[in-house]
Amino acid sequence: MTDRLSTRLAIPHPLAPDCPIAGILEQLDTAKSKSTQGQKIALILHGAMGHKDYLFQRHLAQRLPLDSFRFDFRGNHETPGTWSQGGFVDDLQDLSAVAKYLENVYGYVISAVIGHSRGSLVGMRWISTAPEARDVTAFINVSSRYRMAKILEGPAAKIRQEAFDAHGFYDWTTTVARKPVTVRMYPAGQDLFVNWDTSFVWDKFPTNVHVLTLHGLSDQTVPPYDAHIYARALGARSPGTHTLHMVEDADHNFTGRQDQVVDYILEWWDLYLRGELKSSGLWMTGVRGKL
Repeated sequence: MTDRLSTRLAIPHPLAPDCPIAGILEQLDTAKSKSTQGQKIALILHGAMGHKDYLFQRHLAQRLPLDSFRFDFRGNHETPGTWSQGGFVDDLQDLSAVAKYLENVYGYVISAVIGHSRGSLVGMRWISTAPEARDVTAFINVSSRYRMAKILEGPAAKIRQEAFDAHGFYDWTTTVARKPVTVRMYPAGQDLFVNWDTSFVWDKFPTNVHVLTLHGLSDQTVPPYDAHIYARALGARSPGTHTLHMVEDADHNFTGRQDQVVDYILEWWDLYLRGELKSSGLWMTGVRGKL
């Protein structure tokens, strides 16, 4: 593994002063005197109730062939504030604050975004709307939802609705950084989530950005068919391409296969750097040509 300089940052939030954004800057060059002006950087975005070091994020940051920054969205792990199920606007504000800070303080050029689940949804919208995303040419979409209303289906949705009807809220307990965390969900937040528009990817996602979508065929959280919808929407652009890679027996978080996810991303990244992404399609080969 290449030597790297890891620096913990607390980025001031211009719209939420009480919520400095906690993150880690990974730099390939370990010389602190090295200028970062004009250097490319990747942003790594976690999913709902995740954090900057969970799943594949830290391992990927330590193997990417460029500098990267990964951080906790508002109300997650080390970044203070209140988490909301439908708080996508807050997430976009957090991402914008991070991007502007890295541009203005370090001189970085943001060239790539990697997102898992909710982080991917936020990343796609940001790339499609933010001026500071103008230089992004690579996006990696892992386990992302397209049909937002699907969250209203299944046993978990029934349990939430019963709690909403009985108490007006639902307490979701999960594990974050090996500690139990409980967040309170409300019907209004669920409505915001369900009504978050994803259709913009058909005609507003930049035409020059190359996209890799990774999705597990055993994902019980987001239906794998949503990945095919993204393939249809993003595969129709030019010169940007879309590569779809479905992973057999993998769940939403790629449990037990996170190093494999990093390998998949780096293999695609190598093709991207060599300019070999000429057309959209299904990626039939796995790591090093193996199925």
